[in-house]
Amino acid sequence: MRIYIQLLLLGLLVASAFVAPRALAVETNEVEEQSKKPKKIKDRRHPDYVRCRSEPIIGSLSRKRRVCMTNTEWAEFTKRGSRDSRQFVDDNQPGFMEP
Repeated sequence: MRIYIQLLLLGLLVASAFVAPRALAVETNEVEEQSKKPKKIKDRRHPDYVRCRSEPIIGSLSRKRRVCMTNTEWAEFTKRGSRDSRQFVDDNQPGFMEP
């Protein structure tokens, strides 16, 4: 009888050795998943804040297209548009022909 009790206790000890690390691993995974989720950026001036705007579709009176980019991407978009329009105007100036 004493041997059965010892075997039972040994079995419980071994079983707890397998169950405890799994339980800790599940808790650790939950904490890691929560920490991996990016926090929502609420500051509108932050470079990674996403702004959206609607642009009309040419040829349609009612349809609009929604464009979303970060503040950094919008700044680059504006610079690129200004650079392209300045280049267009400079290229079409009369009297300034470059060889």
